[in-house]
Amino acid sequence: MSRYCCMMLEELREPYKVGPSQTDAVWVYTLTYGGGVVSGDCILCNFTIGDGCTTVLTTQASTKVYKSVASKCSEQVFEAKIGSDALLVVIPDPVTCFSTAKYSQKQVFRMMSDSSLLIVDWITSGRHESGEKWDFELYKSTNNIFLAGDEPLFLDTILLDQTSITSIAERMQDYQVIAMVILLGPKLKHVQNQVKENVQKMMSEQLHISSSSFGGYKKARTDLCFTPPSFVASCSAFGPQGAGVVVRIAAMTTESVYRFLQHQLVSLEPLLGVSPYH
Repeated sequence: MSRYCCMMLEELREPYKVGPSQTDAVWVYTLTYGGGVVSGDCILCNFTIGDGCTTVLTTQASTKVYKSVASKCSEQVFEAKIGSDALLVVIPDPVTCFSTAKYSQKQVFRMMSDSSLLIVDWITSGRHESGEKWDFELYKSTNNIFLAGDEPLFLDTILLDQTSITSIAERMQDYQVIAMVILLGPKLKHVQNQVKENVQKMMSEQLHISSSSFGGYKKARTDLCFTPPSFVASCSAFGPQGAGVVVRIAAMTTESVYRFLQHQLVSLEPLLGVSPYH
């Protein structure tokens, strides 16, 4: 990593290497003052990943977004330029928004044709122990990826707000976590292939079990309601010739998403020094 800059209310711990000495990767931890993002905060971060470098950006715990005061929205903008043959891995813990919180984050990545990028972007329903489930006012997360020359490769926004006829909690039903995983670039091709295969197998088995269970009772009970699975994932390719893969997840527990990420990303250990989320 050649340089980084962060402004306002957030600190980056000095980059350091983990794992075996032969692993050429540095890990950077972000820390928010006061343990979370306060109403009206504006956090700006800019990274440049040098040619051939490998950088991991992560957190020590979930990012807490505190209650909105006077309807103020907390904002975070992260921009990164990834050099030739470089790898950037963004693997934070989930965002947890408190009741009435308003939070908007935007991440912009500019890559070369041979750069590699992994992004994990996820949010929980809130503070379960306080009885808060999808009680925040607004959550918006934008991820934009551009190739050299500002050619758009991946443009995505997740928006959850309470302005609809139904509340977020009603729309999410029993699901407590939503997540997105983006894998792109030559250094992650083996992970992409494995993740696609694993997700397809997982969902096929789950669909088969659900269909079998439903079929066994449908003759006896015509009013039988379908029970939603506790973990749902989809996988699709994007970019020219399917250069990237995006996995979208809805789950009923945070722990199940952690287990999924641990299992799917374990093969990155040789590149990063340690396995993500372990």
